[in-house]
Amino acid sequence: MNHDRGMKKWRPFASMPEQYTGLQEVINKQAEVPQPLLTEEQMEQININLIEALHTNKQVYRTYYKNGQSITDTGFIQFVDSLGDLFIFIDEVFELKNKMRLSELVDVRFT
Repeated sequence: MNHDRGMKKWRPFASMPEQYTGLQEVINKQAEVPQPLLTEEQMEQININLIEALHTNKQVYRTYYKNGQSITDTGFIQFVDSLGDLFIFIDEVFELKNKMRLSELVDVRFT
C-alpha cells in the first residue's frame, strides 16, 4: 500500500514563489547593461548597412537593446522609415515580422 498518496512533495523553491520571484529579479538586475551610446560614425554605418540590406535583400546580424540587454539575431530588413524611427525585420528562425524603433539598434552587420 502506498502511504504517500494525497501528500504533497516538498519543493523548497515552489513553496515560496514570492521569494523566488524576488531572487530572479535581483539576478536579472545584475545582468543588465546600460544602453550603448553610438558615435556619429557608428550610426552612419548602421544606416548604410540598413539601406544596402533593404535593397539587396542580404541577410544581417541585428543587435538591439531591450530591457537592459543587448540581443543579436539574424534575418532580413524589409522596411526602413528613418523619419518615423521605425524598421521592419524578418527573423530567420520563425520568419516573423518584427517592428522596431531604429533608436533601439546597436549594430547591423552582414552575415
